[in-house]
Amino acid sequence: MARGESVEQLLAAFADRTPAPGGGAAAGLGCALGAALAEMAARFAGSEAAVARAAQLRVEALRLVDADLTAFAPVLAALRLERGDPERPARIRAAQSEAAEVPLAIAEAAAEVAALARRVAAEGKPALRGDALAGADIAAGASIAAARLVEINLADAPDDPRLARARAAVERTTG
Repeated sequence: MARGESVEQLLAAFADRTPAPGGGAAAGLGCALGAALAEMAARFAGSEAAVARAAQLRVEALRLVDADLTAFAPVLAALRLERGDPERPARIRAAQSEAAEVPLAIAEAAAEVAALARRVAAEGKPALRGDALAGADIAAGASIAAARLVEINLADAPDDPRLARARAAVERTTG
């Protein structure tokens, strides 16, 4: 996946029989798209603080998309170890734990985007309310998707505090 690709090329990259880009990158793009819509609506509303924050979140989401492209590779490498390798289970758990970091960051950023977009919808121009709410809903979906990836990666670590953070992010999307 490279910047400057057409939408068609981007979707083809997601559809390819490769592990990346996958769900995490898609959630990151949803977060960035939600932030862009919030940013646009905030510009029309003249809310410079909201414009600035939405722009920061959009840039951060794109950084996370890039990070996600390689985040799962160590998990795949650990899974390819011989089943009899005594280090395999620990390496898989460690790789899955590390792989949870990027989707957790996406879930939390997307939750902030959703809240920001809802604020812009409530306080901004009525003509842009639909765009801001669309951004909020897209970001909320991105947060839910990313949080689910965190739960999958940490399935063998039910006491990991990042699970609670992921769930809290999702709860903030409905505000």
